[in-house]
Amino acid sequence: MALSTEDLGTGGSGLPKTISPGNKVLKINSVELEEFKFIKDAYHLILHVETEPIEGFEGFALDKDNPEKGHFKGQIGKIKASQYAFADGETKTGIKIQRDRSILIFLQNLCKTMGVNDWMQAQHNKHDTIEDFVDSFNASAPIKDIYLEFCIAGKEYVGKTGYTNYDMWLPKAEKGKYAFGEVEEGKVIRYDEKLHLKKLENTEVSKFGDDDDFKSSKPSTDFSLD
Repeated sequence: MALSTEDLGTGGSGLPKTISPGNKVLKINSVELEEFKFIKDAYHLILHVETEPIEGFEGFALDKDNPEKGHFKGQIGKIKASQYAFADGETKTGIKIQRDRSILIFLQNLCKTMGVNDWMQAQHNKHDTIEDFVDSFNASAPIKDIYLEFCIAGKEYVGKTGYTNYDMWLPKAEKGKYAFGEVEEGKVIRYDEKLHLKKLENTEVSKFGDDDDFKSSKPSTDFSLD
């Protein structure tokens, strides 16, 4: 079998092709509902993000089956909207939680921050399911090339190739700071590795941001209604 020299894991600048936890300036290319297999009908809302273009950098192919479409101009990543899956249920204090409403609240806050809340308001009573709503968001929401600052939390895990990778999510708001906001407004949580990164214990880290594992999805057992 011939050796391939495409998509070997780093861009021309030597940077990894995927992001890692921290404070990042990102745009959202799309959102995705990912089933959470441990709770019936639960979803993680996944943000597919990309950094600003990096000079001299060649990212992953836009379409691995059609190289002529080119490559991403920045690092990419998948971030959960919350550490915990969205699901119907009830908290320990008796508060009812509705999966679809919780997802819509997140998307509404995202649209407000991006300055495209008119689109969100125009969707009233237009969609029968949350799946249809997310499809419409990807197809018609005017979010292209709108960059926000994000604080990204996560945990390390060993990927299928034996390297360290990250399961990433947006942390909860704290002390008037939020997981995302307009760049340079000072409203975004400052990343603190002690608070926002769950490191592997007693494991020597051999590589960060394992690009080989980017297309695989590690099942998470995270779920909470607190």
